[in-house]
Amino acid sequence: MPAREALVRPTHSLGAALVCACAVGFAFSANYTNHAPLAGILARQFGFSQALAGLLTTGIFATHAALQIPGGHLVDRFGARRVLVFGLAWVALGNAAIAFSAAYWQLLFWKIFTGVGTGTCFVGGARYIHESHAGPSLKLAQGLYGGSILLGSGFVILAVPRIYVWAGWRAAFWITTALAAAACILWMAVAPDVPYHSHPSGRFRGLLAAPQLWVLGQMQMASFGLAIVVGAWIVALLTQVFGVRATEAGSIGSLVLLMGIVMRPVGGVLLRRWAARGLLASSFLMNAAGCFALASGQIPLLVAVVAVILVGTGCGLPYAALFTRAAGLFPGRAASAMGLVNMLGIVMILAGAPLVGHLADWTGSFRSSFLALGTFSLAACAAVFLLHRDEPTPAL
Repeated sequence: MPAREALVRPTHSLGAALVCACAVGFAFSANYTNHAPLAGILARQFGFSQALAGLLTTGIFATHAALQIPGGHLVDRFGARRVLVFGLAWVALGNAAIAFSAAYWQLLFWKIFTGVGTGTCFVGGARYIHESHAGPSLKLAQGLYGGSILLGSGFVILAVPRIYVWAGWRAAFWITTALAAAACILWMAVAPDVPYHSHPSGRFRGLLAAPQLWVLGQMQMASFGLAIVVGAWIVALLTQVFGVRATEAGSIGSLVLLMGIVMRPVGGVLLRRWAARGLLASSFLMNAAGCFALASGQIPLLVAVVAVILVGTGCGLPYAALFTRAAGLFPGRAASAMGLVNMLGIVMILAGAPLVGHLADWTGSFRSSFLALGTFSLAACAAVFLLHRDEPTPAL
């Protein structure tokens, strides 16, 4: 196969590849948080606590995390185009089953089931972008793909409360079923074939033990992981602490993720002019400031909105830097490398989402939870200095 830098692809094919990958990102990521605005409603209907509501988020991200490396290996071996068809179909099936749920254990089981599909879809889309784009356009394309993921997960925080008022909670899951099915059809019909390495290069054991990938994973904990944890609970915080109506809280809370639609591509553009370490450190400082402000609980609503925007910005900017670096370290195993980084980031979601709910049940407020999130962001800022200053050298 010719070197990636030597591959010449028509502009219209690059555009189609990017659009299809972003459609996939939007469709599967809607499942990250489609249950979050319904947590209180489902808890009253099925009789479970806020901590158990947090486990719904943990459930989907447990299997989502578990599939990052195995799914990445499948993508590296067989190519994203084929693997993504199965991933999207799996997601659609899981959502349809959730709509029929009649008990908490069924909700939890099918969220866990759906995570298998979302985990495979993430690494498939990221690898597809890595193979279809090269040079200066890669960071921007990867940022746009990342933005589509936050668009999907943020969109449902905004839309689900309105869907519930209009047609009930089951309709929300039928909508996300339709999104996954539509993305699967679009992918099969339109997505261009792109070259891939059928026999991944680099030692797999070396990938798992690469210190720089683990540092990047810690950064992912303080960006994407933090965004999902905050996104899972921000509606509850705004309604309980600030007395905001559920629909308005959904609009404000969706900014945690919707800001990433712009900030992930912006982060890719800024990498052309700004050192990655400076960009990452600034991002984590914004996250800390926003979490500490929300933890106070005594700020005006307008200041709380600014704090939400700060967190959304700080969580969005690092994406392109993290994943282009990971793929650059192991280009032959790009999906597996990016999967490892994302898997480590998901540890934050697996532990953080139920922990925030538990602390809220225990203390009667979200103060301790958001103080802890802000402190974690400061720790990630300090870890930035462990990253190499230069661009990664591919591992052999």
